[in-house]
Amino acid sequence: MIRIKVLLLIGFTSLSYSQSAEKHNTDYQLIDDDGIIVEKYDSTITDENRFTRNNLIFREGVSFHYKFEHLDQNNNRHYFKHIDSLSYWQFVPETEVDQNTIQRVIISVKKGLQGFDKHFPGYNQTIIGYSYPTQENYAGSISSASGVIENEANIWMHPPRDLYFEILELNPFPFIKAPYEIGTKWTWSLKIGDHWSDGRWKLWSGSIENNYEYEITDQKEIETPLGKLKCLVIESSARSRIGKTYLRSYFNGKYGFVRLEYTNIDGSNTILELDHHLDLNYSR
Repeated sequence: MIRIKVLLLIGFTSLSYSQSAEKHNTDYQLIDDDGIIVEKYDSTITDENRFTRNNLIFREGVSFHYKFEHLDQNNNRHYFKHIDSLSYWQFVPETEVDQNTIQRVIISVKKGLQGFDKHFPGYNQTIIGYSYPTQENYAGSISSASGVIENEANIWMHPPRDLYFEILELNPFPFIKAPYEIGTKWTWSLKIGDHWSDGRWKLWSGSIENNYEYEITDQKEIETPLGKLKCLVIESSARSRIGKTYLRSYFNGKYGFVRLEYTNIDGSNTILELDHHLDLNYSR
C-alpha cells in the first residue's frame, strides 16, 4: 500500500483537507495510476458507492453551481447558445444574451457507478453529471457524465467538456495533490485525439500529448459569492506540439475548486466561479 500523509496547514483550519478516521478505510489501497492516485479495492467488494462513500467534498447528493464567462483575445465577454443538435452551438456576445443563452454549469455528484463499470471494467471514479441551464430551462437541455477522483492523496476532476466547454480539454484539469502546502509540485500527461479540435480555437490532425506541470504556489483568503474563503492557489500549465495552455485554480477544503481561471490554446480565457453549493443530505 502506498502511504501518503496529508499535512495540515497551521492556522488555516477551514482550508485543511483533514481526513477522518472513516476516510482511512482498510478495504482499499492507494495506487499510482499514471500520475493520479486511485483507490483499489479487493475484488470481493462490489458496493457501487465504494468510490464515493468516503468523499469529503464530492459527496453523493452535492451539486456545485458555477457561473462562467469566455473572454476573447480583446477581452470581450461571450457566452454561448446551444442550437438544435447535440454538437452545434455558437458564441453569444454579452450584449446579445437572451433566455436561451448558457451562462452556468452545474456539476452534481451521482449515486453509484451509473453503469460506467459495465462499459469500462475496473472504473474507479466517483460519477459526476454536468448540466447547462438557461433562463428558459433551468435543468439544462444538454447533460453528460464523467468522473472525479477524491481520496487522501489527491483530488482530480474532469472539467465540463460539452459544446463550448470542449475547449477545456486542452487545458490542465483541476487537480491537487498532498501534501497540501505551498511548494508541492507534480506532473501528469494525457493523450488527446483530434476529435477535440475546433476551428474556433485550434485544428490539428492525429493525437497530441499534453504534458502538465502543477505547483501549489500560495494560500490566500479570497472574496467569492459564497463569502470569504481560504484557498490554496494551484498554478498549472500544459504543453504539447500545438501550443501551451494554463490554469490557475483556487481550492477550498469544504467546497473544492471554487474558482478556475483558464488561459486557452488561442489566448482566450474561460473563468468558472462557484456561486452556489447545494447539499441534499442537509435539506432532507
